[in-house]
Amino acid sequence: MVEFFTAGDGARLAYSDEGAGLPVLCLAGLTRNMGDFDHVAPHLAGVRLIRMDYRGRGRSDRTGTASYTVPQEGKDALALLDHLGVAQAAVLGTSRGGLIGMWLSAVAHDRLLGLCLNDVGPVIEQAGLERIFDYVGRNPAARTHAALAERLPAAMAGFADVPEGRWLADAQRHYEETPEGLRINYDPALREAFLAAFQGDAPDLWPLWDATAGLPAALIRGANSDLLSAGVAAEMLRRRPDAIFAEVPGRAHVPWLDEPEALTAINAWLDRCGRLRSAGRR
Repeated sequence: MVEFFTAGDGARLAYSDEGAGLPVLCLAGLTRNMGDFDHVAPHLAGVRLIRMDYRGRGRSDRTGTASYTVPQEGKDALALLDHLGVAQAAVLGTSRGGLIGMWLSAVAHDRLLGLCLNDVGPVIEQAGLERIFDYVGRNPAARTHAALAERLPAAMAGFADVPEGRWLADAQRHYEETPEGLRINYDPALREAFLAAFQGDAPDLWPLWDATAGLPAALIRGANSDLLSAGVAAEMLRRRPDAIFAEVPGRAHVPWLDEPEALTAINAWLDRCGRLRSAGRR
């Protein structure tokens, strides 16, 4: 069930809070919403699954270009945990959500029980960025969900053995069908915010990954990802040799997380988070 809470600046933000057990805060991709985790949710047992629509996405208020930043979205995530009375949560972050998760590990380390990153790291490859630059904030040319689903297999290079109906489900989840054609279900102003964030020299994000020290960590990579390179993943594991790692074949950016390799890694990570919580160390 979708509910709402009010952020510090008055923005009305949507969230869902389901199940009982280990609190797991799911943070979605750049243009996505809480539906990003619909495929993996049925496979997660014994957890309290907390999801949110960032400001400007899904059913949350559109608050303007200047507010669509990783730090603001991280503050909103903490405000949601405060609203729910959750002192600590394991964070599962897909793409943008993983960047937010790393930011949280640096500025609110004691609020995290662990961090699992889905196809993102401290270095974002230029090829992946350019692909995002091409579509963010723009409506697709396809006019119906069905038409878009037919085009996605060719457009999404690097994906293979995709479950039947998956492309249609994703088209329905992330676009609204209108008489004028498909429309993005997020604020188009996100485009300006995203472009502005990557102007000039790229910031050094390695300290954010290093800040995960002491937390159960996991990294999931699409084997054909153009956003997280194999080299960057290897360096992440060199710095955190204790991190759980899975590479998902037949997936580019991003895995859906219901693949066997992803589920094995997530469950192992959740077990570590649960044991850390039970030990009373966090």
